[in-house]
Amino acid sequence: MGSWKKYFGPGPIVAAAFIGPGTVTVCTLAGVNFGYELLWALGLSTVTTIVLQEMSARIGLVTQRGLAENIAATVRQGALKYLSLSLVLLAVVLGNAAYEAGNISGATMGAEMFVPISLISFGGIQVNLINLLIGILAFMLLLTGSYQKIARVLTFLVVSMSLAFLVNAFLSAPDWAALIEGFVPTVSESNIITTVALVGTTVVPYNLFLHSSLVTQRWKDISGLKYARMDTCIAVIIGGLVSMAIVVTGVKGQSLEVTRAADLAVGLEPLMGAYAKYFMAFGLFAAGLTSAMTAPLAGALVIAGCFGWSTALHSRSMKWSVSLILGLGLLFSSLGIKPVQLITIAQLANGILLPLLSAYVIWIINKKTLMGRYTNSPTVNVLTWVVWLITLGLGWLSIYKVLVSMGLI
Repeated sequence: MGSWKKYFGPGPIVAAAFIGPGTVTVCTLAGVNFGYELLWALGLSTVTTIVLQEMSARIGLVTQRGLAENIAATVRQGALKYLSLSLVLLAVVLGNAAYEAGNISGATMGAEMFVPISLISFGGIQVNLINLLIGILAFMLLLTGSYQKIARVLTFLVVSMSLAFLVNAFLSAPDWAALIEGFVPTVSESNIITTVALVGTTVVPYNLFLHSSLVTQRWKDISGLKYARMDTCIAVIIGGLVSMAIVVTGVKGQSLEVTRAADLAVGLEPLMGAYAKYFMAFGLFAAGLTSAMTAPLAGALVIAGCFGWSTALHSRSMKWSVSLILGLGLLFSSLGIKPVQLITIAQLANGILLPLLSAYVIWIINKKTLMGRYTNSPTVNVLTWVVWLITLGLGWLSIYKVLVSMGLI
């Protein structure tokens, strides 16, 4: 293997997981509704993602176990152990199910540009036939073991769409002074929900578990740490730049109400003309299907890890776990909620769940009995806790906003 190939690991898979339909939707809406005002949130989330994903990868390399297995092995005190594992399972399973619903709905929103929507009624629930077919396709790809090859192809397609956003961001002649000013943090009552959603669309909690498991398959000992760090940094930075480019493209959008792929394509029209809506539709489908495979995989790894079950893709435990996440995702996506609303809710939920799950990562990375000399340095710990406090504050602000809107405060 050439030395340059050692730097290629699960980083692109992690990036592909957060460059899904949620990223396209939330970033476009951020640009449409707030201009460049919230670019700082993407800058923050990119730094946060690098810090947290590096720690997750380090945990996996040192212990040669995924994050879920480490939590199960290190929390040993009776009720505390069961409470901790229950919180992790609840957060990841329900969070991934919501995220999976957003992935499926986003892929469907792209597919509806090419094929008509068919609805099947079961009792009081109407099931979108395309939703069902996408869920079945993702399930088959996961269980046949060929999902990695398919994911590479779809990742290439998503990257192609991303390049169009990067090019279009420059061709749209942005106001560079206003763009730079957008990196100055500003939080207001009107933008707090979108701010948290932007953080959630990049710092995806389940990626922490996915990354810690995948690095053990790519590198078998701590000697791979420098490669894993480079792999993580490059992939996440590119993903962050793509998200920012989508915001810049969204600034040129005219519609404040986005319900279908054609609405999201407004910003691409200066570059691609009448073909923009079809390009956006295909990109959403590719992004949705790619993410629709990573979310159940990560959720299944967490479930299997917490209970000490086999994490082999063909094992019965993984098949049932994948089925659970996919089934819940299909159910949530069939409740009559608009796709864009569902995607935004899923991203918002991720932003709220992040402080809980990242706290586990910070706790484990600083256990000398587990990590030896590879614990965080004092300087890194300061950065880590600052990042955690910021995400915690954003989560609480979003909860406050929801309670106010419901008239409970």
